[in-house]
Amino acid sequence: MVALVIAEHDNVSLKASTHHTVTAAAQCGGDVHVLVAGSNAGAAVAAAQTIAGVTKVLVADGAHFADGQAENVAEQVLAVAGANGANYSHILAPATAYGKNILPRVAAKLDVAQISEITKVDSPDTFERPIYAGNAIATVQSSDKVKVITVRTTGFDAAAATGGAASAESVSAVADSGKSAFVGRELAKSDRPELTAAKIIVSGGRGMGSGDAFKILEPLADKLGAAMGASRAAVDAGFVPNDWQVGQTGKIVAPSLYIAVGISGAIQHLAGMKDSKTIVAINKDPEAPIFAVADYGIVGDLFDVVPQLVAELA
Repeated sequence: MVALVIAEHDNVSLKASTHHTVTAAAQCGGDVHVLVAGSNAGAAVAAAQTIAGVTKVLVADGAHFADGQAENVAEQVLAVAGANGANYSHILAPATAYGKNILPRVAAKLDVAQISEITKVDSPDTFERPIYAGNAIATVQSSDKVKVITVRTTGFDAAAATGGAASAESVSAVADSGKSAFVGRELAKSDRPELTAAKIIVSGGRGMGSGDAFKILEPLADKLGAAMGASRAAVDAGFVPNDWQVGQTGKIVAPSLYIAVGISGAIQHLAGMKDSKTIVAINKDPEAPIFAVADYGIVGDLFDVVPQLVAELA
C-alpha cells in the first residue's frame, strides 16, 4: 500500500496541516508520498523531504499551480494516481478550505465515496469521523479500491518536520484546465499567531457585549502570546471579523490552552474547540454549557476577572 498526501503550501513553506495529514497517512500503512503542485516551490519541496515518515516527494511545477486552483491541482492528483487511482491505496488532504476544494473533485472523477474529516485510523479501510456536531463518532469502512480522505488535523499529532530524507521526483505537469482564473487574494494581517496553528487561543462570545469590549481581551492575549477567536454569536453580531470564528461552521482548533470568555458553549462552538488540551471558561452564568467541557471554570463578571488575570500574569 502507498498513500498520497496533497501538500498544502504557499510555494515557500508547507502549512502545518500537511504534517498532521502525513501522520494520518502513515497510520494507513505502507509508504507515504507527498505531492507538491506549485510554481517555483523548491523551498516547500525541501520542507516536505524532511518530514518524518515521507518516502517520496512528487513535484509538479507550473505557473498555473501558483495559487492552488482546485481545478488544476485535482487534475494533477488524478494524473499522478494513474488509471482509476491504481497507483495509490489512499489519497489524503487536510480538511481545510484547500483540501475540501480539491478532493471532492478527485473522488468524483475516480467514482468513489469521499471519507470526510477523519479523526482516527482504525485500519487501512476503517476510519472514525465526528457527526452531529461532534456528539457522535461514526466508524466508516470503505470497500473502494482507493480511499479518498480529508483529515481533521486536530485529530492527529503533527509529523516531525525533521528526520526524514525523502527523494524528490519531478512529474509531468498537467495543462491549465482554463476553467478558472486567479483574480486576487485579501489576507488578514495580524501580529498574532494564525488561529488554527496557535498553541494558545483567547476567545470571546456574545457575553462581551460589543466589538469594543473585545479590547479587554487583547492584554491577556498579548501576555500569553495567544491568537484571538470568537464564537459564531459574536461574529454574527458584528463584534469581530469572520476569520475569528471558532466552531462547526468556523475553524476547528485544538490548542494547548483555550480560554473561553463570555461564551455560553453552544454545541456548534464546542464542536470546534472541545479537543483543546486545557479549556478555561469565564462566564457569569454558573449553568453555562461551556463549564461541562472546561478543565477550569471561573464564575464571575468577565470585566472584573480578565483584568485580574492580566495583573496576575504581569
